[in-house]
Order: sequence, then structure tokens, then C-alpha cells
Amino acid sequence: MAQQVIQLDQEKLSCPVCLDLLKDPVTIPCGHSYCMTCIKKYWDEKVTHSCPQCKKTFPSRPVLVKNTMLAELVDDLKKAGLPAASSDHAYAGPGDMACDFCSGKKLKASKSCLVCMASYCEQHLQPHYNIAPLKKHKLVKATSKLQENICPRHDEVMKIFCRTDQQCICYLCLMDEHKDHVTVSAAAERAEKQKDLAGNRQNIQERIQDREKDMKVFQEEVEAINLSADKTVKESEELFKDLINLIEKKSSELKQKIRSKQKTEQNRVKELQEKIEQEIRDLMRRDTELQQLSLTEDHLHFLKSYSSLSHLSASTNVPTISVQPQQYFKDMMMEVSHLRNKLQAILSEEPANTCQKMTQVDLKEPVTRHEFLKYACQITLDPKTANPYLSLSMSNRKATLTQVEHLVSIHPKRFLPWWQVMSSDGLTGCCYWEVKWSGKVLIAVAYNDICRTGNRTECGFGGPQSSRVGVYLDHIAGILSFYSVTETMNLLHRVQTRFTQPLYPGFWLSAFVGDTVELCKLK
Repeated sequence: MAQQVIQLDQEKLSCPVCLDLLKDPVTIPCGHSYCMTCIKKYWDEKVTHSCPQCKKTFPSRPVLVKNTMLAELVDDLKKAGLPAASSDHAYAGPGDMACDFCSGKKLKASKSCLVCMASYCEQHLQPHYNIAPLKKHKLVKATSKLQENICPRHDEVMKIFCRTDQQCICYLCLMDEHKDHVTVSAAAERAEKQKDLAGNRQNIQERIQDREKDMKVFQEEVEAINLSADKTVKESEELFKDLINLIEKKSSELKQKIRSKQKTEQNRVKELQEKIEQEIRDLMRRDTELQQLSLTEDHLHFLKSYSSLSHLSASTNVPTISVQPQQYFKDMMMEVSHLRNKLQAILSEEPANTCQKMTQVDLKEPVTRHEFLKYACQITLDPKTANPYLSLSMSNRKATLTQVEHLVSIHPKRFLPWWQVMSSDGLTGCCYWEVKWSGKVLIAVAYNDICRTGNRTECGFGGPQSSRVGVYLDHIAGILSFYSVTETMNLLHRVQTRFTQPLYPGFWLSAFVGDTVELCKLK
């Protein structure tokens, strides 16, 4: 009771302007009291002098004199060692949860009880700490969502989850329309969903890491594009010096063509970067929402919110890039070299015809193994694509068909059911690699979006038979050639087409346990 009296005195001794205990209290002619500083500032900002509460206007600005009695009461209240109930941080304001048991001006609620379905300030919360039956109640951080936990039909707390209808219900619902449904407690269902949430967060974090790796590769590609463009411009200018009087105009046109392609390539990569950046932001936001949801103590709020947060949008389809700076403008440089002796005739024609003739110049494929080795590249196998019956070794350069199925993670890139594996990186530009094997092995190249679980026609690898094969790729010219590697290079098969994506070497160990395939180290 004494506590309530002090509380009432505190409210009476509060300044109506600052809502804090009176400081240097003064009483104006209408009888209302204020802090001396507060009323002075209020009048300084007004043309007329009136009371902020009753609005009574005074003919002249009243002389302010300290109210000694009020000052002594305020001092006594401070000596009692109690916090000012009227301070800004104690009263509930806009956006705050108010105590359900405060009368008059309500204080902020600090806790909500999921049993009583009410929110309490620190003062009215004390019985939950002191009275034995109330100590068993579930207290959570003050929330405005308590009403969502009440059954709209029966006005009872919903503590049961119906798995049949995927919704929260009360015990009366269980006896009525949900009588024969599969039901569990809300706490049990939340525990089950919490496990699923952890898996979702892990998937999100893995995708973020993958996207960040893609971002790094794209940044390297941008730098390579710029470097290659600058180098090509410089070399092209050197070639044109011998025929400067005839080719000055065409040199400028070629430079513009290079810069235009540079800009096009930059824009292409930038567009992909922006998509991945947006996906990373969305994933981080979703991860934060799931993290916050995992910390909530309100099972019903968790269950209602989880279904909308657990579904992820499809990942951006981004091809893996193998950055090779020298390749982006190599075709233009080769064209200039071949055309140096033909420019005098070509330059007399229109610019459009000149560019067309440049693009029609044949690019020569290497002939000897020594020439092929100039384009040698190191390739590794991607464990995420390997069939569970394949064992990778030698730093992921060798694959062996085993009798036992290995325990591997579920991954959308993994080949099932065919005993196949694909390289980690996609290839562009001019590349050469060699493969050797024992047993029966089929080799091929494919786009990254090849089907992983279809029939042989849809996803089976195939290719020429030989104990050691060299593969030459000129991505720009659209040439893919398979050679039998002996003392001479014997052409087995050639494909000429237009490649629209990076190419991935792939292998199918199609016959017997113990068969192997190995990517050779080339010097």
C-alpha cells in the first residue's frame, strides 16, 4: 500500500512538459506547477504567455518564484531511493507494449505471460516471481502477438498443432472438427520444425559461400577483360605502324570494335554480378529472419511464421568461368596479323565489308603435339559431380570405379545412376588436355546444365576409344577435336559448331570395378 502512495505522489510531482520529477518547481498564477527551466523555455517560444495545461492566458509574463514546499517534497521522494515512475523510459509510448494491469497512465510492459495471456510491467510482474503457482508460468519478452495465440472460435489458448490441417488449435477444436486428425503439442511441432530450420540455414549459408566465390571469379574476369583489351589495342597499333598511311582510319575502327566488345563483356559480367549480389542480399535477409525466428520463445508465432520463411527462391543459374586473360581478344589479334598483307585491297572497301572479311579469316589449328602443349591446361574433377561408386584420388585428377557405394552428400550436380564425373571448371578460349585410362572409359565435354539423373541419351557421356587421348578446344572458333596421342597426333573426331557456354570435360567409367581414368599432367 505504501508503494502505491509513493507512486501516486510521483505522478503528482511530475512536470507536465518534460514528464520527469520537478526540478526547481515553480507555480504559475493558474495554480499549475512546472520545472522553472521547462516553463521558461515554453514561454520563450510563444508570443503570448499561457498555461500549457489549462491554456489560461496571462496579460503579462508572470514572475517565477521557486515553490519551496514542492521542492522539499521532490527531495523527500528522491531520498526514498525509488525510480521516477513518470520518466520517459517508464511510460508506454507509441510502439511500446503497455502493462495490462496499470490504471491511468500505463507503464511499459517488460514480460508477457503465455499462460495468463497478458503483459506486465516490472511492478505487476512481481507475483510471477513470488507466488508458487505463478512461478510455473511461461514468461517471454513483452509481445503484441498474444492475441494471435487465442482461438478465434472458442476464445481459448491454442496449445495444439494439427498436422492434418497444418494449423494451431485449442483443446475444444481437438474435440470438435479436428477430432480424428493427427495432432501434437505446439512445443513438439516447434521442436521438429526447429531441426528443419537449422538445415535451411545451412543451405542458405552454403549458397552464400558459392555465390561469393562466383563473385570473385567474375571480378577476376572483369580484370582479365580490361587487361586483354588494353594489350590488344597496344599490339594492334604496333602492327598498323608499317602501313600507317593506309590503315590509320581502319586502326581507329578496330580500336572501337575492341572497346565495344570490352564494354559488352563488362556489361555481361556486371549483369551477372548484380543478380548474384541481389541473391546474396536476399539470402542474408532470409538467414537473419530465420535466425530471429529460431530465437523466439513463442511456439505459435514460430509455427505461423516458419512456413512462409522456409521456402527459398531458385538460385541464379551462373556458369562456372575459367578466366584466361589472353583469350578474350586473341581472335582479333590473329585477324590483324593475317590481314596485314591484305589490307591495301581491303581498305578500299566500305567499313562494313572490311569487318566482315576480317571475321571470315580462317584460324589454323595446331598440328604437332608441341604446338598443342602451348595451350595445355590443368583440369581437376569435381567431387560434387562424382557418382557414389567413383573414388577420386591424386588431388581429384584420377577416378576409380569401386564395388562399394560411398557415403556422399546429396547434391544437384551429382550424376545418378550413371558412373560419371565432370570437371570442376568450365573451359573457354583455346585449351588442350590429355587423358589416359584402363578398362572401358568414355570421354566427352558437356555444358554445365547437362541432366544428371536421366537416361543414357539425356545424360550419358560418350566419345572416341583410345588408351590416351588429347582434346583440343578452340571455344571462340567453335572447334573441338579428339586426337590419339602417340608419336604423332592422329585425329579421331572433330566437331565444329558455335559454343554458347563454357565446356566441362566429363568421363564415364562404364564397365568393370577397378577401371580408372586419369587427367595427365602436361609440361
